[in-house]
Amino acid sequence: MTKADIIDEIVSSTGVARKDVTMAVEAFMESVKNSLLEKKENVYLRGFGSFIVKHRAEKTARNISKNTTIVIAAHDFPSFKPAKSFVSRMKGEEVVDID
Repeated sequence: MTKADIIDEIVSSTGVARKDVTMAVEAFMESVKNSLLEKKENVYLRGFGSFIVKHRAEKTARNISKNTTIVIAAHDFPSFKPAKSFVSRMKGEEVVDID
């Protein structure tokens, strides 16, 4: 499913104008990116999952083709962790919402 498919789905289920839905989806994605990139804050969406910032420490690696050792700098990267209720639904298990 692409971003355009998501927008089409929301438009057909809500009846809101495509332009407004597109702006809302873009604003949501921009907000998540801003939170992760600039603020280094995690984004928690109850019942769906969390967009989190993970940190990888500096490490040494091998370039096999040149037979050399290289250093990979420490860096942050985004990750998604699904909510337990979401994972349970994917497995086909019965879900009891506590919310």
